[in-house]
Amino acid sequence: MGNVMVSDWDPAEYIKTTEDVIAHLEVALEENDPEFLLRTIGHIARSKGMAQLARELNLDQKGLYKAFSTEGNPSFVTVVKVLENLGFRLKIEQKVSA
Repeated sequence: MGNVMVSDWDPAEYIKTTEDVIAHLEVALEENDPEFLLRTIGHIARSKGMAQLARELNLDQKGLYKAFSTEGNPSFVTVVKVLENLGFRLKIEQKVSA
């Protein structure tokens, strides 16, 4: 059996268009998992350029990376600022009972 090379898969590399961003956000929201949503926002932010985003938001780049890492816990304000900078906003809908 030959050697198999495995590398880390980075979702940020596959987020290219606004449609990609919307699709990722919709899936993350459907999962109803806050940690998954935050990681997804982090992937989207990295796909757009974390350094540029940090400069535009006047935030520390390392801190922004850490906030959206698996160990991170960004503030709600940071999440809203990042989404706003990416051209999105949060919207609340009433949950429909089954």
